[in-house]
Amino acid sequence: MAYPSFAKQYGVWSEKAQSYQISAAWQAGLGNASTAGAFLGTLLNGYLVPKFGMKQATLGGLIVLSFFLSIVFFAPNIETLMLGSFLCGFPFGIFASVAPAYASEVLPLPLRVYFTSYTNMCWIIGQLIAALVLAELVSIESSWGFRIPFAIQWIWPAFLIPTLLFAPESPWHLVRCNRLAEAEHSIIRLQTKNVKTLDAKHALDDIIHTNELENNMDVGASYIDCFKGFELRRTIIACMCQASQILSGAPFAYSSTYFYQQAGLSVGQTYWLNVFGTTLALVGTMISWFWLMPSFGRRQIFIYGFAGMAGVLCFIGLLNIIPNTGMAQALLTVVWILVFQLSAGQLGWALPAEVGSTRLRQKTVCLARDTYHLCSVVASVVQPFCMNPDAWDLKGYTGFLWGATALATTVWAYYELPETKGRSFEELDVLFSRRVSARNFERSVVDVTDDGPRSEGVELMAQVRDDQS
Repeated sequence: MAYPSFAKQYGVWSEKAQSYQISAAWQAGLGNASTAGAFLGTLLNGYLVPKFGMKQATLGGLIVLSFFLSIVFFAPNIETLMLGSFLCGFPFGIFASVAPAYASEVLPLPLRVYFTSYTNMCWIIGQLIAALVLAELVSIESSWGFRIPFAIQWIWPAFLIPTLLFAPESPWHLVRCNRLAEAEHSIIRLQTKNVKTLDAKHALDDIIHTNELENNMDVGASYIDCFKGFELRRTIIACMCQASQILSGAPFAYSSTYFYQQAGLSVGQTYWLNVFGTTLALVGTMISWFWLMPSFGRRQIFIYGFAGMAGVLCFIGLLNIIPNTGMAQALLTVVWILVFQLSAGQLGWALPAEVGSTRLRQKTVCLARDTYHLCSVVASVVQPFCMNPDAWDLKGYTGFLWGATALATTVWAYYELPETKGRSFEELDVLFSRRVSARNFERSVVDVTDDGPRSEGVELMAQVRDDQS
């Protein structure tokens, strides 16, 4: 929205800002177009994956995206651009809901959180590439200044389609489809070559056992089942974790290039500061992986992270009272990005893929992702009006708004977010079925040969089946 050649092509001249501007209404329209498409694509994916599998759904999405990108690239006006963005949203919704669910099902327990949250790392890498490309091309005054970045998106389908042809299908999906021989073959492919075939059979037995356990708990496989019994609690937690990425203040801090511009920074400062912020996000992710996640629980990281982000956002709002603090506010958004990537940036992806039951995991992730999309639509309408000089022109005072939502999410997490670190899917099924409170999850030890802990907060000696490792 702040890109000069883009604003000149699709915007109008603003006397107040003395530059071309995309109106607040069109900012909201463009921002919500791909989100609306992703909302529908995510819902559709809840039906595609059970029928075709995660691998086929992703490959189909990449092929469709390759065609839809041409509409965005050649868009002669803002209306066509919005249509192209909407259509691209369909495969975006498929990718964002398949990735964390697939990662949670093909990886062993110790690696689960890293590769479910790796989805977030891919977002950061994409943002960093985009920031570098935009910073390098911002001086081009013709339409090629923004069409080249659009064209670069064609690289990814060309690279990913042949790569994914060699990916194994999720063995959990194959078991749910009663394709047991294929599931065992998939497990063997996911193991190292020196692992015995017997271990693959044991892993398959565990998957079958968990699937049967959920069948005995009357866990269905439709969207409606996500709202029945104790599954409703799991769905709410997943949805809140994804929505938290919006409630944390991301629409404000991650529209930082536009905020920097309104705060008085030059175009060059704006885009290179954005590169610095995105690089710091990458560093924050690595710190989270190598220090925070091995050392602390998911619940603890989430709560303290949100409290920190609420404080930073409110401080930005306070600084707006003082004249000539635009650079300080801009740097605080960079601090916010670091805290976000240490906490909600990773766990907002990892937790929804962990808390849902295995039979409903894909649909739980889809519902969580669509909750994110709904919150994003509201935020995409409100945020441009907060920042646009021809609308509310709140500048840094916008930090108070998002600071309040971040604080409210902190309170919710304290009372409702359970600890999932180190828990197998079978243990989580038992804990949720017995309705153990969020604050007692970590203290409850599950007897996996029984139907769950006998009382909340009481530690039991864990008896592990012979075929578990």
